[in-house]
Amino acid sequence: MIMTTTGQVDGRQIVDYRGIVFGEVITGINMFKDMGAGLRNIFGGRSQGYENELTLAREEALKEMEQRALELGADAVVGVKMDYEVLGADNGMLMVTCSGTAVGLT
Repeated sequence: MIMTTTGQVDGRQIVDYRGIVFGEVITGINMFKDMGAGLRNIFGGRSQGYENELTLAREEALKEMEQRALELGADAVVGVKMDYEVLGADNGMLMVTCSGTAVGLT
């Protein structure tokens, strides 16, 4: 499955549009990652725990979007966009969403 942020796929022609597809993931951030991030905030540096959680959530959202495109019989998803938000009263949840247009190619 081809996924691209552009509106076309080089060397291929879009022959039909199957619909807009989405991938959504909401995941909790545990207190140990919060403690590590708090220390990084004081002393500087990168928060590996948060970065790993973000990477996993992004990969899962893309997989979900790909699966939905395949269910529509698509060959590619064009115009892919990603969005990240924090949710919850204590900002303890991470939401990653992606969207794009499922298309058929020649």
